[in-house]
Parts: sequence; structure tokens; C-alpha cells
Amino acid sequence: MARIHILGAGTPTPTPDRFGSSYVVEVGGETIMIDCGPATTHKMVKAGLWPTDVDYLFFTHHHFDHDIDYPCFLLSRWDQSVGKENILRVFGPKPTEKLTDDLLREDGGLFAHDWKTRVNNPSSQQLHANRGGTLPRKPPEVLATDVSPGKVFSGMHWEITAAEAEHVQPYLDSLAYRIDSPEGSMVFTGDTQPCDSVVALARGADIMLCMCWDDQDIMDNNGEAPRQCGTRGAADMAQQAGVKTLGLVHIGPSLSQPGKKEKGIGDIKAVYEGDVIFADELLVINV
Repeated sequence: MARIHILGAGTPTPTPDRFGSSYVVEVGGETIMIDCGPATTHKMVKAGLWPTDVDYLFFTHHHFDHDIDYPCFLLSRWDQSVGKENILRVFGPKPTEKLTDDLLREDGGLFAHDWKTRVNNPSSQQLHANRGGTLPRKPPEVLATDVSPGKVFSGMHWEITAAEAEHVQPYLDSLAYRIDSPEGSMVFTGDTQPCDSVVALARGADIMLCMCWDDQDIMDNNGEAPRQCGTRGAADMAQQAGVKTLGLVHIGPSLSQPGKKEKGIGDIKAVYEGDVIFADELLVINV
């Protein structure tokens, strides 16, 4: 059975209950992260996960609410490693490669001062040795790859495919991802407006986690409907794709309020025939 950990179910607007986007998937004996928004590393530890558990990270796009914790996650995973872990592989649309290099490269990387200190400082070396590591301590090594729509990667018992998500092009490329395995099929829309490419990607999936910013009527009236999904937009895509379960994520602060939440779920169920999950952070979904 595959499991999805909802680490971030919110938006760029911080609230006490939701902030940013991030998910961890346990499938086929491997652990995958989708997006790395605000406080992802802290939330994953609260969820009983550990940075070194994750060997793969896939970015839908590079708005800060989807990637701002990337430096923290990279450095935490490296710092807690003992040199026996797999090399982290990171995939996403441009500028995934550049962002990774800008953070970690030895000559001028934004956090090179940190990892160089930990490699060379005697007390840091001792901590590394006490955790079971061997000296000399190695610098961080990350394999980052810019990707586009199509088959992206195959794990031991899973494969992941990307499709274009219509969001803020041409300023940033955006992708949706589908993970297929014998344990189930999962789709992560990232940020998108309703579009044929994501519907095709999600066809027949067991679950689709779809952004749902606000009540559709409010979005239609205030001009926020283009380039993102509201309640009916998410419902329409899920119904067209025939997914079994629709998980609502990237939920805005307005839609989270009592009364509005219930109305939104009711509007969705008037269109979509499957099960609906209004995602809370740290929720675990069995697929």
C-alpha cells in the first residue's frame, strides 16, 4: 500500500493550519518528495519521517511556496547523513539545476560557507563521526535535472510522468506529476487552471491532489479564476479524468473557514462523483 503524507496543504499566505505545498510519498519501498514549501523539513519530522529517508524530490514549479525550504532540506539531509545514503536526485522544470548549483557549489554557492565549515571544523567532524560517519567528510552531492513533460524517472517499483500544468507561463514552467505503481496511481497537479493536459495525465488515477484556492463563485467575481483552480475547477477536472478520490490542497485561508469549507465541498460533490478529501497538514492518505 502506498502512503501520501500531506506536509503542506496551503498557499503563499501563512495561516496557523496551512502554509505552502509539500508531500511525501512512500511507494515501492522508496520515499519521494513532491515540492518543498515552507517548513517542509520540520513538518516531515513531525510526521515521523527523516530527511535521509528521501532519495527523490520532484518540483512542480518554483514559486516560493513550493520550494523555499529546499536549502534547509538539502543541508539537513546532508548534515544528518553518514555517507552511506543514496545520492539525492532532484527533478523539476527550469531553473531546478541552476537553483541547486547556486545553493551548493563550492565556489560562491549561497550555502557553501555552511557546508565548508561543517566539513572542516573539528567539532563538526566529531559530530559526524559520532553519528557513524567516516572522515574526511564529503561535501554535499545532489543530482539535479531540469525536466519537461513526458516520462521523467523510473524507480524500483514505480515510475513518474509529467504533463504541462497551465499556471504562470511564460514566466515559470509548471508541471503536474503522476506516479504509477502496483500499489496505486497518484497525481499531483501542482498549481494549474483546469486544462486538458492535466486531465489526460490523471485519467483513471486512484487519487488526484489538486490545488483548490477558493470558492469558485468568489474567484470568478474577483478575477482570481484564471491560472488556478477553485472548487468547481478542481471538481470538473477530477470528474473528467475519472479519478477515484479528489484531494483538495493548496487551500486558501478563505475556503478554510467554517461554513465556506462545507459549501465548497458541497459544490464539488454536485459535480464530482468520487470521494473528496479536504486535506489537513500531517494527514496520511493510504492509496
